[in-house]
Amino acid sequence: MTEISKKKIDGLYYIIPILCFTPLLSSPLALGLGIALAFIFGNNSPYNKEKLTKYLLQASIVLMGFGMNLTQVIETSKTGFYFTAISVSLTLASGLLLGKMLRVERKTTILISGGTAICGGSAIAALSSIINPKNYQLTFALTVIFVLNAIALFLFPFIGHHFGLSQETFGTWAAISIHDTSSVVGAASIYGAKALEVATTIKLTRALWVIPVSLAVALFNKESGQAKISIPWFIGIFIIAILLRYLMPGWEETFTHLNWIGKKGMLIALFLIGASLNKADIVKAGVKPFILGVLLWLVISVTSFYVLTL
Repeated sequence: MTEISKKKIDGLYYIIPILCFTPLLSSPLALGLGIALAFIFGNNSPYNKEKLTKYLLQASIVLMGFGMNLTQVIETSKTGFYFTAISVSLTLASGLLLGKMLRVERKTTILISGGTAICGGSAIAALSSIINPKNYQLTFALTVIFVLNAIALFLFPFIGHHFGLSQETFGTWAAISIHDTSSVVGAASIYGAKALEVATTIKLTRALWVIPVSLAVALFNKESGQAKISIPWFIGIFIIAILLRYLMPGWEETFTHLNWIGKKGMLIALFLIGASLNKADIVKAGVKPFILGVLLWLVISVTSFYVLTL
């Protein structure tokens, strides 16, 4: 590789993160660009991607806490708490069982199960900062979630109309069964205004489960030979961020900006994660993570649909 070519490639590692601050890039696109860059030019980077990704993920999760409306979550929890708790627990248990049956690597199983049960890429980011997965494990978990999100965005409204689901029922089903908040909002907005309102509030309640699940993973996922349990400190700051927004309503505009920065930071982290992948990683992971993600998604989607329409 000539010196000029290397400079051009290095430039992409700076240009693409800048583009993440524009409306041009979405989460799947940022991850896809990173993967493409890794496949075409290899894992060459002018900076330490792995170290930067770890701290960027943690900081982004904290900043995104400023986007959580605690009042809305508490109000929704009065009616949807038990249903959400059961669905999260069922999904996590089913994921761990299916992962063991399919012999998917433990860390990949935890990431896919957590992403499916809670809030997609955000939950995967939080859990990855605790269990420290290999780059290919993290990339594959995110890819599975994003692919299923894209399918759900178009499939769920079609199913809802086919079975004549009410606005409230569809909103609840979408919030429970679709991974990322953006796809939940997208599918619900297609279905109707009331569905969007219900889906958004229930999704907020579901997203808060990242806190107890992260703490549980930190407690029960101790590596062999590890002297002590690693407490995810950023989860504590994430909680403080949520409380600050609740206690300081006059700072709403500032908190909105901080939440925006957190979302953009997550896009940059996704790009860096994709840029760390290589062909050997794909061969090592195989198709089993995708099978796990699809089966787990079917379990929660079909089960919640049956319960809601019973």
